[in-house]
Parts: sequence; C-alpha cells; structure tokens
Amino acid sequence: MENNVIISIQGKQSFQAQEDDTIELVTEGCLEPDGDEGYTLTYQESQLTGLEGTLTTFQIEPDRVTLLRVGEVNSQMVFEEGRRHLSMYDTPYGALSIGVNTRRMRSDLSASGGSIEIDYAIEIDHALAGQNLFRIQVR
Repeated sequence: MENNVIISIQGKQSFQAQEDDTIELVTEGCLEPDGDEGYTLTYQESQLTGLEGTLTTFQIEPDRVTLLRVGEVNSQMVFEEGRRHLSMYDTPYGALSIGVNTRRMRSDLSASGGSIEIDYAIEIDHALAGQNLFRIQVR
C-alpha cells in the first residue's frame, strides 16, 4: 500500500448515563479514485485504536460510505443517510449482528483530499448501544 495522504480521524461515542468517549488518530494512508465519483481510503490500524493488525478501508460513493475492516477484527458497516443497515462484526471473541442507523452523512473528497463526517447510531440485538460521530480529514 502506497502511503500518499495523512488521515486525521476524530471519533466520538456517546452512551446513555456515561461520559462521551473520544479518540483521535493521525496516520498515513492511501486515497485512490474508485469509479466515476468514488474514492477508496485505506490505512492500517494501530495499537492506539486497539485494532492493531487490521486494515481499514472506506469506500466512498456520492450517497453511501462503506467501512470494511479485515484482520484481527472483520466487519462491514454501510452508512447511508436516513437508512438502517444490518452488519456483522466479527471479533476474536465471537460475531455480533449490529444495526447501523445513519442520521447524517457528509462527504467532500477530491483526489487531493477533503473530509467525511458520519453521525450514526449502533444497535445490538435491536437495542440502541450508542451514538457515534466520525470526522475524517484527508490531506
């Protein structure tokens, strides 16, 4: 994988009756055109995220973003504003079926970089497990 961009990721998780959990990560990655209007953004997870040994790929299309993780953790999450998608989240401890309900999604990417913002809720066994907000800057 050729490292041609710097990726800044800020993730915030909110759970009821708990303090928000925020992580920030800056890493090298690769941004490549994918089709007419899409992009693929990839990077290796690190020990900081707890997903060391996992390759993370964002497939960015005009109305949909798909997050794929392959390695220690295997998952696919589809983000489409106003829609709910079911996904499998495979961990070393077992697999979970999760629902991803995207409230808001904004993507402004070009070959030279840009930003992605995704506001979504996670459901486990049809129960709300938390609100999440991703902010990704690519340069």
